[in-house]
Amino acid sequence: MHDHTDTARTSNQPIDERLAYLTRRSFIGRSAHGIGAIALGAMLGEKFFSGRALALPSGDARAALGGVNALGGLSNLPHFAPKAKRVLCLFQSEGFSHIDLFDPKDALYANAGKDLPASIRGTQRVTGMTSGQGSFPVVPPVAPGRRCGKGGLWISDLLPHMQGVADELCIIKSLTTEAINHDPAVTFMNTGNQIPGYASMGSWISYGLGSENANLPAFITMVSQGSGKNPGQPIFSRLWGSGFLPSSHQGVGLRPGGNPVPYLANPNGVDRAQRRAMLDDLAELNAHRNDELGDPETLARIEAYEMAFRMQVSVPELVEMSDESPETLAMYGPDARRPGSYAANCLLARRLLQRGVRFVQLFHRGWDQHIALGTQLPNQCRDVDQPTAAVIKDLKRLGMLEDTLVIFATEFGRTAYSQGGFGDPSSGRDHHGRCFTSILAGGGVKGGIEYGKTDDFSYNIVENPVQVRDFHATVLHTLGIDHERLTYGFRGLDTKLTGVEPARVVREVLV
Repeated sequence: MHDHTDTARTSNQPIDERLAYLTRRSFIGRSAHGIGAIALGAMLGEKFFSGRALALPSGDARAALGGVNALGGLSNLPHFAPKAKRVLCLFQSEGFSHIDLFDPKDALYANAGKDLPASIRGTQRVTGMTSGQGSFPVVPPVAPGRRCGKGGLWISDLLPHMQGVADELCIIKSLTTEAINHDPAVTFMNTGNQIPGYASMGSWISYGLGSENANLPAFITMVSQGSGKNPGQPIFSRLWGSGFLPSSHQGVGLRPGGNPVPYLANPNGVDRAQRRAMLDDLAELNAHRNDELGDPETLARIEAYEMAFRMQVSVPELVEMSDESPETLAMYGPDARRPGSYAANCLLARRLLQRGVRFVQLFHRGWDQHIALGTQLPNQCRDVDQPTAAVIKDLKRLGMLEDTLVIFATEFGRTAYSQGGFGDPSSGRDHHGRCFTSILAGGGVKGGIEYGKTDDFSYNIVENPVQVRDFHATVLHTLGIDHERLTYGFRGLDTKLTGVEPARVVREVLV
């Protein structure tokens, strides 16, 4: 019997091929963007059908879809005057211990080795790694700390450089999440949904605001491995994916070393002029295909090729660090010269922000201290302490901190009780989603303050809870975006980063 799904491959009739590809999605999309398609045809006609084409500007494809500016982004954004123009997200993957680093309590010391009171533990769901334990002994912080800065923020001595920038930090101690395992929790923090397939925060911001540099993507990511738990939990590229948004808004991952973007260089025997001519011809073919099918992803493909062409020049200059002074390199620490380290990525992130990249995100693995907390946690802190403080100081030195939002975040916290026997060097802390800590600094945020409060065991929130969706709404607000109005049609909903449940902007932490 004839398989109708093979129509496009077996029929010689152009109308059959057209109907085979004219899916419900492309039909509706084409209907919605009919005016944009006319505009695209006009532009491409001028560029491609009147002699040899010039390079297609980055914004032309999205401009053809209507209502966007030359570097991407929606024409009606920002909704109001922003405090921040760009974002640096330092994501500490696997859940750092809020108890050990930012939120200790006297009761943790007074009850060391005793079972966590049932009134505190309640009926919280715990992971299978500790649910079978016969006891839940309280463990105090592994290192001392001190009150820092004018606001008296408590920061562990494991983070001495971050202690030095305390007056720039807004420490939110009352974040909460219902996720207790890594993959749903890290997906939730980065996309606003525990289910894979939704657009990441950086993609939403790229979609809304676009880029300030036509020669670099609006959203760039880097991954590093820490010296705490090694190897750490996997980091999947969908965490910087665009989901249902146009694929031109997905994050671009940079690899360490002299070839940070795979396949960016021309192959042997192909020079830049030849590559330009090939892309011109390819754009003409893709323009015809878009005229036939009206699929926005065709436009995204054109734009991706053009961006790669421009990045052949911009990326080598970006990763060449010879123009950084010895003093700057020393400020970021001894690992700053080691490609792929957290320190090197922090410095590269600052260079990206200087060049107009809208959203830069670092993922640092190794915070999953189920075991050997006393040795793994200090090692992990040494990775991030100096570079994190350095990038904050560097942005301030350059006059950029006031309009750059810096995020130091994780997906959940750690339990007040021990995973394993109390006092055992091999013991650690389990996942804890009921309360955890993240930090904001820079654009639009009050420095030198703490927000939210946990109970005497840093186990439950007692004041000013902040949901993940509230955190996202607050980040968008600093950029001049009303989270209720930044939407995209998906599965019959006006989908938002903050989801369908009510979200609030945490105005108490904003200037």
